[in-house]
Amino acid sequence: MELINKSHPEEFILLGFANRPWLELPVFIILLITYPMAMMGNIAIILVSKLDPRLHSPMYFFLTNLSFLDMCYTTSIVPQMLFNLGTSKKTISYMGCAVQLYFFHIMGGTECLLLAVMSFDRYVAICKPLHYTLIMKQRICILLVATTWLSGMSYAVSEATITLQLPLCGHNTLDHLVCEIPVLIKTACGEKGANELTLSVVCIFFLAVPLCLILISYACIGHAVFKIKSLEGRKKAFGTCSSHLIVVFLFYGPAISMYLQPPSSISRDQPKFMALFYGVVTPALNPFIYTLRNKDVKGALGNLMRSIFISK
Repeated sequence: MELINKSHPEEFILLGFANRPWLELPVFIILLITYPMAMMGNIAIILVSKLDPRLHSPMYFFLTNLSFLDMCYTTSIVPQMLFNLGTSKKTISYMGCAVQLYFFHIMGGTECLLLAVMSFDRYVAICKPLHYTLIMKQRICILLVATTWLSGMSYAVSEATITLQLPLCGHNTLDHLVCEIPVLIKTACGEKGANELTLSVVCIFFLAVPLCLILISYACIGHAVFKIKSLEGRKKAFGTCSSHLIVVFLFYGPAISMYLQPPSSISRDQPKFMALFYGVVTPALNPFIYTLRNKDVKGALGNLMRSIFISK
């Protein structure tokens, strides 16, 4: 199967907020603030996780991967959004759209699975503490992360390639801020029921199944936490797990509302706000959620800042 459709248009016009032009400046300013915040916050988490020996554990190995993933995720769409919102040129080349489609969905699919792996790590740490070091060995952690990346790539390459084969019948206008699979399916002409069905089935495995596993893990964790007699132990367990749960709901909520319904039934503005949420807001908030609710990360950040100022 060819990766791109030979009858494709030269470029796509991204309408963005054409029906609400007053939104363009506020969204541009928000992106201009949140994008550097997301990059700096996630870089800080990667640095402290690598530099502080106390954070050399599976939990922070997965958190480092999540931070790197969020940086790639938001970078796959925000620079182009800023360009389109800040200038009168509202277009993206067909090849640029295809590249964005692949990268955006690789990151999204991988994050779905990585969040499930992180919940499994917390389940083992709290419910099977005596077997934790035996189960979550470095080799197993690397294998789990590699599997999430390979699965995310497989999903994106297959779904994006099938979507790019759809006939567009001369249409080159996308009512969106970015190139995203549901919007391209909605824009395509001809019979696309098979594409909608395929997307729904695949997204059940990438969204619904991991979310169910996460909820089951946290049900077991909650049961185990209430058995802990130490108040300090309970607080630490809840602090660590609540950070992850907040991130899960921030990411899965918008993604499920976008991908577990037929693209033809998606409202006009829903894709724009959902893409802003799971592609921009969530990566920007994640570092703060994990930092503010985690004493170890706050302590490591404090030590890093002190060492920087002392060296200066």
